[in-house]
Amino acid sequence: MHDLDLTTLRLFVAVCETRNIARAAEQHHIVPSAVSKRIAQLESVVGNVLVERKRRGVVPTGAGEILLEHARAMLAGQDRVSRDMAAYGKGIKGQVRVLASVSSIAEFLPDDIADFLQLPAHRDIRVDIEESLSRDLVRGIREGLAPVGVCWDAADLEGLQTRPYRNDHLSIVAHPEHPIARRKRCAFADTVDFDHVGLPANTAVHTMLGRAAAIIGKPLAYRAVVSTFDAALRCVRANLGIAVVPLEVAQPMATAYGLKVLALTDRWACRGFTICFHDERQLSPAAKLLVSHLEARAHRTPA
Repeated sequence: MHDLDLTTLRLFVAVCETRNIARAAEQHHIVPSAVSKRIAQLESVVGNVLVERKRRGVVPTGAGEILLEHARAMLAGQDRVSRDMAAYGKGIKGQVRVLASVSSIAEFLPDDIADFLQLPAHRDIRVDIEESLSRDLVRGIREGLAPVGVCWDAADLEGLQTRPYRNDHLSIVAHPEHPIARRKRCAFADTVDFDHVGLPANTAVHTMLGRAAAIIGKPLAYRAVVSTFDAALRCVRANLGIAVVPLEVAQPMATAYGLKVLALTDRWACRGFTICFHDERQLSPAAKLLVSHLEARAHRTPA
């Protein structure tokens, strides 16, 4: 296969996303016939029909869906190259991209990276953080999308090298008028008969709670499913249900919202986070410095 032209791929992605050749052409300030010609050339290169014209617009074929996924990754890579080169032009001498789970970003990772960047020896290093689900994060590290990842240590980390990082502790957050708020201690089994506010099904916390509920033999009833811990706490404040949230996230916000926080007594509620990468020998000097800095923070986490 000949080298794929990035301009053509960008047009292909625009057509797939807008479902309209004329609209894609307008976005890129060219005529629709030029877009059609580019798509036809791309189909000739890959040897497959990529789009179909239907009553409701242009839709990708099965082959088009596969190419669309690769095209987005290639264009994202090009954008990262452009940003990285621009950073070097501004005096940055080292750059590290970190894929991180929602919990690690909500709790401690930004502060630890800020401490790293404030050291005089690191003033010419840039660290970019990208939020990712644990399973996507691990795949991204394996595929080379980023050199370093930070996620829950229960993720499937086979084939990757790891270093210990911080811990957190899951807790139940409840409205002060909720029955469970009267308790002094709380196990997860005590919560399964109440409505919950949860995170999406593809998150690590949702998976962990689903397994724990299956062991107990009772399904969890979700009255609301939200995408962030902050949104979950807002739902709890409205007394829509109780939520499982890391204690480190819940305590500061619960004080502001007037909510009750109970650390879960289950052993699995204490979670460990890990720093992962493909091969330490292949890490850049800046990435090695960052990994060492984050690993040192593992010993500062309260038990």
